[in-house]
Amino acid sequence: MPEDRPQVKHLLVDEGGVGQRLDNFLLRQLKGVPKTHVYRVIRSGEVRINKGRAAADTRLALGDDVRLPPVRVAAKAVTAPAPAREFTVLCEDEHLLAIDKPAGVAVHGGSGVAFGVIEQLRQARPDARFLELVHRLDKETSGILLLAKKRSALTALQAQFRERETDKIYSALVIGHWPASLKVIDVALHKTLDAAGERQVRAVAADHPDGRRSISLVKLAQSFADHSLLEVTLKTGRTHQIRVHLANAGHPIVGDPKYGDFAVNKALARGQGLSGLRFERMFLHARHLAFDHPAGGQRVALQAALPAECVTLLARLSEPH
Repeated sequence: MPEDRPQVKHLLVDEGGVGQRLDNFLLRQLKGVPKTHVYRVIRSGEVRINKGRAAADTRLALGDDVRLPPVRVAAKAVTAPAPAREFTVLCEDEHLLAIDKPAGVAVHGGSGVAFGVIEQLRQARPDARFLELVHRLDKETSGILLLAKKRSALTALQAQFRERETDKIYSALVIGHWPASLKVIDVALHKTLDAAGERQVRAVAADHPDGRRSISLVKLAQSFADHSLLEVTLKTGRTHQIRVHLANAGHPIVGDPKYGDFAVNKALARGQGLSGLRFERMFLHARHLAFDHPAGGQRVALQAALPAECVTLLARLSEPH
């Protein structure tokens, strides 16, 4: 039998994998395997946990036996390490780190992205014994990103996110006049992967077999001639939830490259209109996050001010035309 023929493997989940989703665990274990193939073997039942089938969102427990089917891993390319980078710190102690993530920076490498926030922070902090993402923000979204500096803090904080015990508020600038009476969006969402393995989310009927109930609370903060500034509170934390909810309501987020108005985005990026102001990002900002401290239990409330380019755009929209 050729030595390079892939074999079935069994992995025992240690403390580093406790609480992780199965898909995220496999993507880290099978670096070099296309994301689409990883999800395919999960759906087919070839991946087993304790000899039973499991879904992509199954959470792993200590001591779980994860069976991996034979998969061929591409040879690792020699890549330069992520550049060391620190980010604006909003809160830090021995348990956690909260930063203000800029727009345009992925939270982690993968899907064509060589590195993200977590890789850059680990390079900048080589003595850190533990540093993991508690949650995710889209690459195009700016604002509060929470990381754990201890395994115990990671599991405690992720449990709060799963149980919806955190408070998350975003600022979003949308196209058009948002109806002030529309304060609750309760629309199910269905997440799929496109041919390139990228996430695609769409609104579906409440009784859709693959839909997941998703709730966003929306408050009209400021109205402009052709735009509306919204405050959106997440009651559920689905992938691309705010972006899809607002677009489905007929008011896409300014600069959204996936669900937005591409013609408007292109014109704004080129500086056409608004007195030549160029705006080349998505206007979605995680401005408020509240949670219970994983060690002390006290409520922690964090704020991240709107980035300068967003403040400038709002000022320009406020000018008489």
